[in-house]
Amino acid sequence: MSDPMRPRASLRTAVVWEVLKDALDRRVKATGRESRSLDVLDTGGGSGNFAVPVARLGHRVTVVDPSPNALFALERRAAEAGVADRVRGVQGDVHGLFDVVERSGFDAVLCHGVLEYVDDPAEGVRHAVGALRPSGTLSLLAAGLGGAVLARALAGHFTEARQALDDPAGRWGEGDPVPRRFTAEQLTELVESAGVEVSAVHGVRVFADLVPGVLVDTEPGALEALLKLEAAAAELAAFHSVATQLHVLGETRDADEA
Repeated sequence: MSDPMRPRASLRTAVVWEVLKDALDRRVKATGRESRSLDVLDTGGGSGNFAVPVARLGHRVTVVDPSPNALFALERRAAEAGVADRVRGVQGDVHGLFDVVERSGFDAVLCHGVLEYVDDPAEGVRHAVGALRPSGTLSLLAAGLGGAVLARALAGHFTEARQALDDPAGRWGEGDPVPRRFTAEQLTELVESAGVEVSAVHGVRVFADLVPGVLVDTEPGALEALLKLEAAAAELAAFHSVATQLHVLGETRDADEA
């Protein structure tokens, strides 16, 4: 099972996991709760790639996902990890979010791999933000346009690369499995338009998807070195335009914090 803490899987999740963990730690300190436990919503959280590790930190996590199979896998994974009492799965999606969870009920909301597939990304972000308490953290992860263009070009598919570059949705053709991609500017605008202050933008998988897997698996020290390189490049705006995914961290402020 994929897990942000496992070495090979961490190539895909390490940057987001470290940023998220730090953000949750800051939110715990801001709440001042003795329990040090937050209420976290993971919309589109699937089988719990992030939900279960977040629960391991001691937080209560509600996962909303449209797939019954994913929710079944989530339940099993949470039980195996010993956090079944802190993970709850609910069938639903971000557009009907408040049919299954309460508004303003969470200290943090994860919206990872959702905006690519919804009909109205702006509404999806508004709903995610609407689930936050007056002072809360939004973690948004979506497919990056530049990474797809670069990958198609390096594979020799130059026409498809140009099509992705010109297409409003960032798609390279009919066979493209991703319905929509974003630039960092587009994601930032979506978050800010929903009334959330953007605190950080990170490029995710800047190099990992371009490096041959055999090199990472067989070259001594290559995985660790690549992880360090990804972490170093993630915060640099110059690399956001070629990242496979983009991560935006946002924070709402209450009247006392403003």
